[in-house]
Amino acid sequence: MRRIGGVVRTAQGLAVLRADAPDDDRGTDRYRDEIGTVVLDDSLEEVGRVVDVFGPVAEPYLAVTPDDDVHLPSLVGATLYAR
Repeated sequence: MRRIGGVVRTAQGLAVLRADAPDDDRGTDRYRDEIGTVVLDDSLEEVGRVVDVFGPVAEPYLAVTPDDDVHLPSLVGATLYAR
């Protein structure tokens, strides 16, 4: 499990995350979080999947579609993780 970013807002039924920097030492701007990545909260509960990566290459945003049982506004400010 690795941290992928924090939820900065919700929009059109999606959670919008600011992606964390890559966790490698090569200084690359490439992020490993791809469309379809399973997203977890800090209690290891699945909250959704990445459906889009957008914004500046150096600091992208991730759009996450929440699972049916997830209360979207409660995710704002939360740190999310990838399996």
